Amino acid sequence: MSYKTDYNRVAGLGRAGEGVHHFWVQRVTSIALVPLTILFLIPFGRALGGGYEALVATYSSFGNALTAALFLGVAAWHFAIGMQVVIEDYFQGGTRLVLLVLNKLVSFALGAAGVFAIATILFSA
Repeated sequence: MSYKTDYNRVAGLGRAGEGVHHFWVQRVTSIALVPLTILFLIPFGRALGGGYEALVATYSSFGNALTAALFLGVAAWHFAIGMQVVIEDYFQGGTRLVLLVLNKLVSFALGAAGVFAIATILFSA
């Protein structure tokens, strides 16, 4: 027998028990993306007109490569969480499950491909 009230049993729980967690992760990643976007765009913008060699020279630096990898990883994570909320709100049934799985796979693949590309430039130059 439980002595908790109905409210105490459900306090802080969303529909699946993790709604508050998603809310805070979305806010933290969006706040983290503000400085990461600026720190990513400055070296990228400087190297943009210089072609392939300029981009390789820019991301051969550990600081620029780390910033780019963090930006891509956090952006992919933020995208995955945002799309998950949209999918959960607007789709039902089997379509919802398929889209949620595809969302995670595509988000992870994009983030991993970006980080791998930056790591390849950093360690091959």
